[in-house]
This record gives sequence, structure tokens and C-alpha cells, in this order.
Amino acid sequence: MIILDKNISAVIAMITPGIIDLLMKNRGMSLEEASSVLYNSELYKTIEDEKTKVWRLGYPLLYDLLEEELTTEKITYPEEQL
Repeated sequence: MIILDKNISAVIAMITPGIIDLLMKNRGMSLEEASSVLYNSELYKTIEDEKTKVWRLGYPLLYDLLEEELTTEKITYPEEQL
């Protein structure tokens, strides 16, 4: 488990519901399914890694990156991010 700065944890706690909501709406998932998909994704591991600063992208773009991961098993991050 990664130990995060309290501020980063707060930001992550604010953006994850948006991603989960979009998964539920766009993929017809239940709350439990959407949560599991997000929390078990490579994207979420990257979001938790404070050094990447990926959490700065906001939930709409993070959702798009998650969709990319789910459909292609790859993530193409914006160049300025990583």
C-alpha cells in the first residue's frame, strides 16, 4: 500500500467519485463494479504515485485514460504529465 500525503489523498478522494460515476453511466456498471475497475487499474496506481502528478488532470481526462486502458490495455499520458 502506498502512503500518500494528506493533501494528495484528499484530492484523490475528490476525483475518484467522478471517474466511478462516469463508469457507471457510460458502461452501465454498478457502484461496486465501477469501484473495483478503477481501484484495480494501472491508472489508479499511477494516480496514487505522487511523483507522477497524474491526479492534476482532473476526473474527465482521467476517465478517458481509464477507458483507453480498458479497451487497449495501454495508457497514453499527456506528454507534459510524465
